[in-house]
Amino acid sequence: MHLQFVDAARATPDAIALEYADAHGGVHRATYRELDLHTSCVAAALRRRGVRPDTPVALCVERSFDMVIALVGVLKAGAAYLPVDPDYPAERIAYLLRDARPAVAITQAHLREQVEAALGDGASTQLLTVADLLADGGDVIAADEACAAAPVDAAQLAYLIYTSGSTGKPKGAGNTHGALANRIAWMQHAYRLTRDDVVLHKTPFGFDVSVWEFVWPLAVGAKLAIAAPGDHRDPARLAAAIHAHGVTVLHFVPSMLAAFAAHLDAFSAAAQCDSVRLIVASGEALAPELVAKLARLLPNATLVNLYGPTEAAIDVSHWTCGPHDAHAAAVPIGHPIANLQLHVLDAAWQPVPAGATGELYLAGAGLARGYLGRPALTAERFVPDPFVPGARMYRTGDLARRRADGALDYLGRVDTQVKLRGQRIEPGEIEVLLRAAPGVHDAVVIVRDEQLIGYVARGDAGPLD
Repeated sequence: MHLQFVDAARATPDAIALEYADAHGGVHRATYRELDLHTSCVAAALRRRGVRPDTPVALCVERSFDMVIALVGVLKAGAAYLPVDPDYPAERIAYLLRDARPAVAITQAHLREQVEAALGDGASTQLLTVADLLADGGDVIAADEACAAAPVDAAQLAYLIYTSGSTGKPKGAGNTHGALANRIAWMQHAYRLTRDDVVLHKTPFGFDVSVWEFVWPLAVGAKLAIAAPGDHRDPARLAAAIHAHGVTVLHFVPSMLAAFAAHLDAFSAAAQCDSVRLIVASGEALAPELVAKLARLLPNATLVNLYGPTEAAIDVSHWTCGPHDAHAAAVPIGHPIANLQLHVLDAAWQPVPAGATGELYLAGAGLARGYLGRPALTAERFVPDPFVPGARMYRTGDLARRRADGALDYLGRVDTQVKLRGQRIEPGEIEVLLRAAPGVHDAVVIVRDEQLIGYVARGDAGPLD
């Protein structure tokens, strides 16, 4: 994908690639030429430090130009980026860095001490700021060969994103350049971006939706507008950002989309967002009443419902919402994207008939390589494909039903995993931490009214703090 960015930069070097509005109202911009130069220098500096294909490079940066420069620079170096959100609890940051063992961790000056503490003593990971890498790469700016993007194989890792684990330990799903390229090529074919489009990056980058927010616009020469940290939680600030940047395409988790629509309705603010032509929803079930509300508030915007796990390059199915969905019993997750197969199977891996419930299995070009350092878990979830010799399927753990027209309905889980505001959550991961607390004998975690609620049983270790 970074090679497509290089092509876009050469085709329109003076076009605006990035735009960011700071807290003081100032608007900052970077052209494709500038972004290409900065990312090439980051890539060259990383390669000089031994970064090679399939090498994880951690990014612990706030949403900013630095985030995009670091991410594209890692891809240009031929490595795989690992997003580590600085808003994560310290224990989770330390775990991700310890488990992934990245060759390099890239951060910002004001976050350096936080990342140093997470790495701990004796870590082999090199800790550098984006500024360090840009300065180090400055002496190769004039050497095109040294700055050139590394060639990649489709099977090489592009990014590594951790998901919740039922054993109490998050697991890193490694997705390849080939899977990502297939996903972006499908999206461009289905919902074409032009150089006049403005895509808003607002999704926390530990969530895989952020991958297409970064990659899609930069691969085709469109503009990427970067929301300020915290904007994704505030409907009023989002509406202001959409208006300020002239955003045409953006993503919402349905629960946040509902809050955003409520804000537009309550404050008659829909006119602020009349530039929007495409809204992508994923991460949770999309309610028909929300489809109806969006059609009323933003009649010129197309609403698309996507579905997919982190283990299959972001999304595997799509449904473009129409007037009929506003009055349906449920909005489907739709049909497979290009080069993906969606199988609804019984316990014997046999297809169930249309209208019957089965477990959803995924096959084709979008599958992740597997879980970092967990061969047994990889073999458990990525199973032999009974329909294509030598191929694999991913067992989603989701229940689905195929409609008469071939579209799929999502019906829930076969296990205890839940989704809350688009985030996959294994209650067992939280229960393990609760049971480790002094004075706790046992614990159970449930979701109720869009909140996680924990119940604990006290043991004999004294009072709870």
